[in-house]
Amino acid sequence: MSAVDVAFPYRVDARGRTATTPHADHVRDMAELVLFTSPGERVNRPDFGCGLLDLVFAGNSPELAATLEMTARAALQRWLGDLLTVQSLTVSADEATLHVRVAYALNATGENHTLTVSGGSGR
Repeated sequence: MSAVDVAFPYRVDARGRTATTPHADHVRDMAELVLFTSPGERVNRPDFGCGLLDLVFAGNSPELAATLEMTARAALQRWLGDLLTVQSLTVSADEATLHVRVAYALNATGENHTLTVSGGSGR
């Protein structure tokens, strides 16, 4: 029997059962969770996450982008290193917007995927 990946956010499918999702989508969902969870937000895992949302109102700068690049790469490696291999992670500051692009390969299949998130930042 193969492993089943539960869909995120949790929902019930048309049959009234827990919805499932393909493995690649499940890994993408988990990567988004790591990026958007603030350290300290999870009671039983206070060091989980990288705090991208904490930076929404931070002053946008190249230094902020470099710091986020380092912390996001470390968090993805720590929490999802058994599921994916980060091939590249770039953070760019454009006006009042941060763009985060993660290129990764699934360890189970070797498939390449890209996750891109953008968000506003104050000045």
